[in-house]
Amino acid sequence: MPSQPARVLAKATLAALLGFAVLGSTHAATTLKLAHFAAESHPAHTAALQLKKNVEARTNGEVRIELYPSNQLGSPPDQVEQTTVGVIDMNLPTQGALDKYEKAFATVMTPYAFTDYAQAHRVLDGPFQDWVAPRLEKKGLVLLSTWEYGFRNVTNSKRPINGPQDMKGLRLRTPPELQIIAALEATGASTTQIAFPELAAALNQGVVDGQENPIGVTYHFKLFEVQKHLAITRHVYNSMTHVISQSSWKKLTPAQQTVLREESKLARDLMRKLVAEQEAAEITKMEAAGVAVTRPDLAKFRAVMQPAYDRVGAYAGKENMKTFMDMLATK
Repeated sequence: MPSQPARVLAKATLAALLGFAVLGSTHAATTLKLAHFAAESHPAHTAALQLKKNVEARTNGEVRIELYPSNQLGSPPDQVEQTTVGVIDMNLPTQGALDKYEKAFATVMTPYAFTDYAQAHRVLDGPFQDWVAPRLEKKGLVLLSTWEYGFRNVTNSKRPINGPQDMKGLRLRTPPELQIIAALEATGASTTQIAFPELAAALNQGVVDGQENPIGVTYHFKLFEVQKHLAITRHVYNSMTHVISQSSWKKLTPAQQTVLREESKLARDLMRKLVAEQEAAEITKMEAAGVAVTRPDLAKFRAVMQPAYDRVGAYAGKENMKTFMDMLATK
């Protein structure tokens, strides 16, 4: 039989081992930075707030999310680049930002590719995600879900737009995405690339005649306050894509990864619902503020898009365009 000192030592050793086991089973909190370019009043940030709340609750605080809206951590291209290397954990770039890393994303912003939101969602949530997610992982990003942004529309300070002929000669600001540039230039407009934080000043000073963005962006950033005309051109559809860096993804347990994927999709659903509900009301509010709204026949715009289709096809690649067009035909 062990001596009394030996028994005491054994108990102490067991207690120490048990204590280590308990401490070892407790996960230290993982904090994920989520950066995006939308305003805090925009549905994207509302959805991000829901994501934060639900992920933290469902993981008992083991996964925490810090939100950085309105380009606080850099311009959209900078944010994506920082996410690929894990400096920023999560981001909500558009396809136009992601196509710099994977050309398959360039297909989504083909002018007039989608007829409505429902079709866009069916394609992007289904065959498109299955197609691009493995490719994106090779670039250091995990695709969680596709959120919303919307169909893009033109505002300007010069004249109402009732057809593509009214676009000729307008100087319009665009982001650096080739698809948007090509769509507008196919109508005869000229384009200038100006960083978004500088856009309001450029409009106010007359550096450009107008700009194009989804309704929510034009409304929430108050761009309509220095624009007399809004045309519902719906020339390009794009959406915010919820991605996380591979390095940050690997820090999460499988259970935490499941929670994040599930909550990303629920946040996506909320944002889509809010965008759909708010667009009509935001147009009405802009009209009440003195903006003249036109709803031109979009068939006339599609009819002049061949130069844009040629440019987008060359940029995205022939095989990528064929794959994407096949998806549209079946959805």
